[in-house]
Amino acid sequence: MKRVAVTLLLALMPFVAGINLSEAAGGTVRIGGLFAVTGPASFLGEPEKKTLEMLVAEANAKGGINGMKIEAVIYDTQGDATKAVQLATKLIKNDKVSVIVGPSTTGESMAVIPVAEKERVPLISCAAGIKITEPVKKWVFKTPANDHVAAEKILNHAAKANIRNIALLTVTDGFGSSGREQIKALAAQKGFKIVADEVYGPKDTDMTAQLTKIRGIRPDAIICWGTNPGPAVVTKNVKQLGIRIPLYMSHGVASKKYIELAGADAAEGVMLPAGKLAIFDVLPKTDPQVKLLKEYNASYKKNYGVEASTFGGYAYDAFLLIANAVRKTGGSTPEQIRNGIEQAQRLVSVSGIFSMTPRDHNGLDLSAFEMVRVTKGDWQPIK
Repeated sequence: MKRVAVTLLLALMPFVAGINLSEAAGGTVRIGGLFAVTGPASFLGEPEKKTLEMLVAEANAKGGINGMKIEAVIYDTQGDATKAVQLATKLIKNDKVSVIVGPSTTGESMAVIPVAEKERVPLISCAAGIKITEPVKKWVFKTPANDHVAAEKILNHAAKANIRNIALLTVTDGFGSSGREQIKALAAQKGFKIVADEVYGPKDTDMTAQLTKIRGIRPDAIICWGTNPGPAVVTKNVKQLGIRIPLYMSHGVASKKYIELAGADAAEGVMLPAGKLAIFDVLPKTDPQVKLLKEYNASYKKNYGVEASTFGGYAYDAFLLIANAVRKTGGSTPEQIRNGIEQAQRLVSVSGIFSMTPRDHNGLDLSAFEMVRVTKGDWQPIK
């Protein structure tokens, strides 16, 4: 099991929106990281880990503020829920962390929640499933917008396009099951008819059987809910079968990796809700997130030679919430960090603008997403 441990002095970083931690002089903040760096979910965990490491390097270069030191201990869960639980326990019992960032997936996060709640250590999940934070759990937060927000974005767009009969194709993991549940509930409220409800396994490599069945039902559109590689396979199969109806994807594929895996030709025209990082270069200058998004992308590209991804942004936001919490409370204990995270208001981040409350431990709304369409191998906002 690979372990990466880094120690840093927290400084005012140019891309952390002006946070000043001078009030939090002295002491140590020890952060644990649980990311799926390898394995099927590595497209999530690798940029999360790299983002946190980048923040460490940037902060070290600034020399720190008033002696407040941050130590980050990062473990690779390989996307395995059992390992995630073991490593969460290790972070708390052995490494004595004050807060945990991650895990990368909904299934892992749900498995780790009882550990965080029992040990009274705040957990900031990098996964999207609504059940992570609803119902509210005292010690659990998350940075991706809830999947019901993404589902509502899709259905709002579909309604404007006069789409009424929808076929679902969802993966049978925690993320897919949660998304399926949210879409069906919202569809019923908004007057849509679910005419097909198909599923596929996380390791399936061909979905032509499900799509052939869907084609025979003749829906107005297909909504596929999952994370790669499955959605990329679905996109290829849709193209191969000559299905020409609108294809919506979830925010779980909102990175260039999806277009790369599916192929630009097959992905052309696919629509999905994405965080603003995917289209920051065409956002109006007045958008409150633009400056931070540009600086994050530039820093990530300088360090790793590729553009920053929405998924890495989830770890960025967790770090931002922790830094803001330390500033607010002036301390680094689990209780102080938890309280500070819950007090975050109008905090501009990669994923949106966080406003946490005791009743909302996600703090994002519909403004966190923009509907985008794949056009010539890139994301373009849908006007």
